[in-house]
Amino acid sequence: MFRCKAYKYRLYPNEKQKAHIHKTIGSARFVYNHFLNEWTTAYKETGKGLSYTKCSAALTQLKKQSNTLWLKEPDSIALQAALEHLSDAFDGFFQKKKGYPAFKRKTHGRQSYTTKWTNDNIVVLGNKIKLPKLGWVRFAKSKDVKGTIQRAIISKTPTGKYFVSVVCQVEMIAETKSGAAIGIDLGITDFAVLSTGVKEDNHRFTSKMEATLKSEQRKLSRRYDQAKKDGKELTAAKNYQKQRLKVAGLYEKVANQRQDFLNKLSTTLIKNHDVICIEALDIQGMKKNRKLAKQISDVSWSAFVDKLTYKAEWHNRSLIKVSQWFPSSQLCSACGHIDGKKPLIIREWLCPACGVHHDRDINASINILNEGLKTLIQPV
Repeated sequence: MFRCKAYKYRLYPNEKQKAHIHKTIGSARFVYNHFLNEWTTAYKETGKGLSYTKCSAALTQLKKQSNTLWLKEPDSIALQAALEHLSDAFDGFFQKKKGYPAFKRKTHGRQSYTTKWTNDNIVVLGNKIKLPKLGWVRFAKSKDVKGTIQRAIISKTPTGKYFVSVVCQVEMIAETKSGAAIGIDLGITDFAVLSTGVKEDNHRFTSKMEATLKSEQRKLSRRYDQAKKDGKELTAAKNYQKQRLKVAGLYEKVANQRQDFLNKLSTTLIKNHDVICIEALDIQGMKKNRKLAKQISDVSWSAFVDKLTYKAEWHNRSLIKVSQWFPSSQLCSACGHIDGKKPLIIREWLCPACGVHHDRDINASINILNEGLKTLIQPV
């Protein structure tokens, strides 16, 4: 079974390569925004949008115009990829999976561009990688690249670090069957409660650093105001830039901690279980609750489910999503008695029908497992 897998590495470009990366990112952003505007204008005037083919032909002409000759300098494949991303964004919008495409901002935290493999223009050799227009760039090699290289995504973080994600077509070898199944109840107090009775702690990465983040963010605001008062451009305000990097570094640390936790937990679950049953939560709807929105964002349920989804596909596991309307917290997992809704403050309860004592979350995870297994064995 062949699947796409990305290998992400820290890049160490020289000054000339950094300048070219910035130029390519800016050019790709310009192309995306230019044709997003063209697409929107065409739709307003004619009732029909454009297409990737039309935009690609128009891009060729745009490169010949005297005021945009600089578009010939960066990697041409990266500009074509920007058009593909725009076309995909409109496809997502028309399929009602996403909102209307938005313009890309120069000030957005993560900046990137995509290039594709053709005629050995992307090659990994030792601790160096050859990239189109950049030549050989040093990188921190943490693992070997396997499979056939398809594309590379070059990115720059707010802290000024550079990364490359090498996307390869890899033959995935499924994990050995374990014969085990597990139910997962996602929560805020505990990140995940398993039907085995194990509770995975919600590390609250953001909230643990909240006081520090607020303090450093206030310093950043003061230095912003001071730079404006002194009539300085922010790029020339050294104190502002130092503080900006400090704040960005804190957010980056939180994001890295969260990603590491989610990756390790999802990998452990996939490797040790053939069937994983989880509740299909309406996370965007739940975020509308102002009291819980911040906590829900911090626990990153969506990212966790996404990781379980693609890892289950890689290793030939079954991931079953149980309806959000299934009364997992109301049902006695021992006898099936429905005891009705309970406020969140109630964490334990006694079944009036069979007398079994339940931990609310463990009981819910067992019910999710049982319901998921019913779905799995139902005839198609």
